[in-house]
Amino acid sequence: MFKQFLFLLISLTFLTFSSAQATLESIEFTSDFSSADALGNNGFLFETLDAGINTKYSEFASGFFRNKFIMTSSKKIGGLAKIDPNTGEAYKNLFCLDIEDDGTLSKPLLFSRLINTSTNNEYQISFSPNEHTMYYTRSTDLDSSIYELYTTVLEPNSNGNWIEQQKVSINVSGYSIENPFVSPNGKQLYFSSNMPGSFGGYDLFVSNILEDGTLSTPVNLGAKVNTSEDEQFPTTSKDGKYLYFASKGHVNFGGFDLFRVATLNLETETPRNLGSTINSKYDEVAMYFASNTKGYMTSNKSFGKGAFDIFKFEVEEIEQTLEGKVLDVVTRLPLPNTTLQLKDANGIVVDEIVTNNDAKYSFTIKPFDDYTITAVKEGFEDKDFNFKSIKGDDRSYRKNIMLDATKAEIVEVEDRKLIKVENIFFDFNKAVIKSESTITLNKIYDVLTENPEMTIKINAHSDNRGNALYNLKLSDKRAASAKSYLISKGIKASRIASKGFGESTPLIDCKSACTEQDHEQNRRIEFVINQ
Repeated sequence: MFKQFLFLLISLTFLTFSSAQATLESIEFTSDFSSADALGNNGFLFETLDAGINTKYSEFASGFFRNKFIMTSSKKIGGLAKIDPNTGEAYKNLFCLDIEDDGTLSKPLLFSRLINTSTNNEYQISFSPNEHTMYYTRSTDLDSSIYELYTTVLEPNSNGNWIEQQKVSINVSGYSIENPFVSPNGKQLYFSSNMPGSFGGYDLFVSNILEDGTLSTPVNLGAKVNTSEDEQFPTTSKDGKYLYFASKGHVNFGGFDLFRVATLNLETETPRNLGSTINSKYDEVAMYFASNTKGYMTSNKSFGKGAFDIFKFEVEEIEQTLEGKVLDVVTRLPLPNTTLQLKDANGIVVDEIVTNNDAKYSFTIKPFDDYTITAVKEGFEDKDFNFKSIKGDDRSYRKNIMLDATKAEIVEVEDRKLIKVENIFFDFNKAVIKSESTITLNKIYDVLTENPEMTIKINAHSDNRGNALYNLKLSDKRAASAKSYLISKGIKASRIASKGFGESTPLIDCKSACTEQDHEQNRRIEFVINQ
């Protein structure tokens, strides 16, 4: 068995971006996809190997059925095989093969004597998720280069007896429908066709599979996917998130190349070439995934056994890093305890972290994907940060996320007027204000500055853990620390009184049954407005 390994040496590169703007900002990029030289591996590391069943004739991957691999081949069956005048090879038939533990294929057997014919090409097939319905293509009697789409159902309790074979209603006389593929959820049928409504050559289309089994009017997948060249062999990832296809258009290395695009962004996203570790100046087509990272594809690479051969592949998608700090936009102080959610282009949360004391964050991302980071922290405005990686190598992007503090509110609670802010934080058993809490105290300063006649009381409270007298003294020191900070900012001492209450006035009187959340609510500083 001929083997080829494709390896790529990856160089580590770092990009640093300035965070000089005083708001959360998105990073805009421009990419150079004007030539194949700019593509490189494009973020994918493929290893490809001969699948073990190739001959001097053409073999094409076609999918899976009952844990077996399905291919179409023009290898001759018997000495009287008829020759297709358009290809010079025998008419194609469908075969099923066992899949060995190492992914090689063996023991090709005719798939179905009810489907295969001797005077037509049976080219590509696809199955409903329950494998009871099959869609397949067969060349017409008048022109073996034109294919029509058929459907058939599996007879109940039979061992491969396909019945009720019929052409589907979306066939257009004189035009070809090829490469059917049923979506993983069984609701859509993708295919390629040169039917009216194409941008040129073969385009990719989709029809909905209706409840009665019929197909809706085909819809062209649009100008982002289709070009004036040929697009064929649509398939999807196992989860249906990505559409894979072969194209002679877009930016490629020559002939048909394999591409990928998110199924939810077919109208807006430029398809991504799968890169130089799988694509070449030859044709690469018919990619079928057996798992998230392994599968089979077809190519006429020069080192193959015949015209087109089947190769097994394994792919590792390069990972990148997006990292930085979360900072207050005015003071540039780090903001610990900020919740960050990383969302993909479909708005699905793929990771979530809470920043630690140094306010650093780090996310693992994939090349060429769109992301949104949502930042949430008490006392600050929620922000979204849009990001797209447009490089395919192993690199780290740096970006500081800048948050705007909310303003303090004046509220009434049980006949008291309070300046409502988030809690003030201190180091454990200490009265030294943490740096992030100076941002909160600055909000109090702003309210006092805007209301020069206002006077306040700073009341500090503790939870009920530890010695009561010690808690009383510590809370008194903490209230005094907050007062001292405001005085240092220019507020007159006569406008501020401070007092510690220890554990004597809890918000939640949980006594010995307090949860950590109860302790957190009881451990607080209040800013009470004198009336």
